[in-house]
Amino acid sequence: MTFDELKALHDLPLFELLKRARDVHEAHWPDGEVQLCTLLSIKTGGCSEDCSYCAQSARYTSGVTLERLMEKEAVMQRARHARETGSTRFCMGAAWRGVRGGTERFEQVLDIIREVSTLGMEVCVTLGELGPDEAKRLREAGVTAYNHNLDTSPEHYPSIVSTHTYEDRLRTIRNVQDAGMSVCCGGILGLGETTTDRLRMLEVISSFNPQPESVPINSLMPMPGTPLEGAAPVEPLDVVRMIAVARIAMPRAKVRLSAGRERMSDETQTLCFLAGANSIFYGEKLLTAKNPAIERDRALLGKLGLGTLAPNPAMNAPAAVEETPLCPSC
Repeated sequence: MTFDELKALHDLPLFELLKRARDVHEAHWPDGEVQLCTLLSIKTGGCSEDCSYCAQSARYTSGVTLERLMEKEAVMQRARHARETGSTRFCMGAAWRGVRGGTERFEQVLDIIREVSTLGMEVCVTLGELGPDEAKRLREAGVTAYNHNLDTSPEHYPSIVSTHTYEDRLRTIRNVQDAGMSVCCGGILGLGETTTDRLRMLEVISSFNPQPESVPINSLMPMPGTPLEGAAPVEPLDVVRMIAVARIAMPRAKVRLSAGRERMSDETQTLCFLAGANSIFYGEKLLTAKNPAIERDRALLGKLGLGTLAPNPAMNAPAAVEETPLCPSC
């Protein structure tokens, strides 16, 4: 969608926006189910990047303890628990700038992925920048989706990160798509951005060909020691509006209500589900920030009469890609 189209949607009276988003959601997701996803940090802290929101950067004194890559069996224990508690997607994140093929560390990650892929869940990883060869090997090992958020608009991005560029992010996403993995790509609200920045981000993401399979909408959890530790909280209805606009712009994507749910009331989350959110990160921890407990999530979904999404067998099939630019607006 164009920026003007997105802005026209965002500027609608809230009830009208919710009605339109709900109509789109019901047309493409008639079963009204929510996908439960579990995110595990398999390598924490010590990242060389300077993302101003991230407690895992080695440049900040955030209190996050540097941890080595987890052993495979420890990861498998967490993955089995995730499956037993209802998750159909297991996402593994590592605090790295990126991965390089041929290294012992990359081989260890591939070995972990192969084992996790035997459990019957969708396998998602977020490992930073990828080249085409690394992307292909991840796909061959069993990765079904790769998370690489754009965070904000192209214009605002340099004020948030200086150690890599927006174009670097887009290059990784193209490598992911070319390798046949689905893209999980969203952003973070609360980085000091304007409404224009938020909509520009959605403009870029919705222009991907194919569009992302999932779109996480995060609210900043200000972390001590980071440059954004004093950032103002995101207004709840701003999150609802972004969920609704994302649902209309990307009707076939899972729109994931992600970081920041710990601070949301049940009522705010309910509005987000009404607006089109149909996926959540589920469990006790979201990388270095708290996440609502399993019991609370189950209770809320039960009150709302929402079921949970079953695994999608088609996730293992490479998505068709037409020969069009990744980001015609950038």
